[in-house]
Amino acid sequence: MSLSYHSGLNILILGCGYTGRRVAERFLAQGAHVTVSTRDPARLVVPGAAVIRTGDMPAHAQPGMLVLHSVPPEGPQDLLAPWQGIATRVVYLSSTAVYGHHLVVDENTPADASTGPGAERLAVEQTVAAGPWSWLVLRPAAIYGPARGAQEAFKRGTHSLSEQFVSRIHVDDLAAHVEAALVSNLSGTWPVADEEPSTALAVSEFCARLLHMPISGGPRDEAARAPRPPNNRRVDGSGVRRALGIRLEYPSYRTGIPASL
Repeated sequence: MSLSYHSGLNILILGCGYTGRRVAERFLAQGAHVTVSTRDPARLVVPGAAVIRTGDMPAHAQPGMLVLHSVPPEGPQDLLAPWQGIATRVVYLSSTAVYGHHLVVDENTPADASTGPGAERLAVEQTVAAGPWSWLVLRPAAIYGPARGAQEAFKRGTHSLSEQFVSRIHVDDLAAHVEAALVSNLSGTWPVADEEPSTALAVSEFCARLLHMPISGGPRDEAARAPRPPNNRRVDGSGVRRALGIRLEYPSYRTGIPASL
């Protein structure tokens, strides 16, 4: 999906990592001004973007900025404080961990903060929602793509043969969600996933055929085989796709994994 919008947009990306870099590239391709923050500017190169130190953010604040917050909860705190009264839109990349023990998830599923990681993510979500800006929270399933995901685990021999379900989203499709979210007026909290949740075993079998490698040797997670394991989750991300007008480039691991290789 490619959007067209005014080139004068001013984008800030807090946490320019695996997904953030791709979001930056999408906006730069449209002529937007993009600023990315990092604790070590010498280690981050995003051609065309202004790379700043996280601690120097107030000096680079521009009224009307659209902000992607993708820093995990264990990262620097109070990152949004300098943007009070400056940012007009904040999109936060959370996680499906906030759904806790829910095994089937869509846009109507309530959060379950009974688990540690989910509770931490949910606390950041609440901070974003309480700010003086337009906001949206995206809760992506397992993110995969080039050099990351089940195909890489298979090549290392660390793949899983468990029969628990995992939902996924290709990093390029997630970046498309973020791009559309930042320039939209949509609000609320939304799960993000592709169209084919699948068991770890099925994905490992697919990788074996694709890579012409034997499937034996992957660890079978016996804990994951217990009845109704808490992370045995199938996520329906169709709601946010409809709301944002997005069509997935990789609706399944069957197309996303070969493209990632």
